[in-house]
Amino acid sequence: RLDIYVNYPGTCEDAFRFYEQHLGGTLGPIARHGTVPNPNIPPEWANKVLHARIQIGNAVLMGADIPSAQAMRSAYVTLTVDSVSDAERIYNVLTDGGEVFVKMQETFFAKRFGMLRDRFGTSWMLLHAVRED
Repeated sequence: RLDIYVNYPGTCEDAFRFYEQHLGGTLGPIARHGTVPNPNIPPEWANKVLHARIQIGNAVLMGADIPSAQAMRSAYVTLTVDSVSDAERIYNVLTDGGEVFVKMQETFFAKRFGMLRDRFGTSWMLLHAVRED
């Protein structure tokens, strides 16, 4: 099994709760930095996320808050959805406050495809139904 781990610059919980609400994810327990001694984490980060896990469909996304984290740039979380309406809805939710790289559209390989970076810095590829014609 291959899982994805994303470091956030202090917004991990906000991101995971957003994905839970809008992508139908199941969020597991959240561990906080303040529960373990770590001289590399500033004291004001005690309530930030040390480790979180969310199940979205059959995939697992894990994450943490790291003071020096930078937004994802060359890796994408790819979400394959079951319908055009799901693709459009999720695209609209994730692009709000984000940056579009490839507008949601029909392509030669999919009924819907789009690429974006959400407001939390996570890069996404959205895909619906590989075309068979």
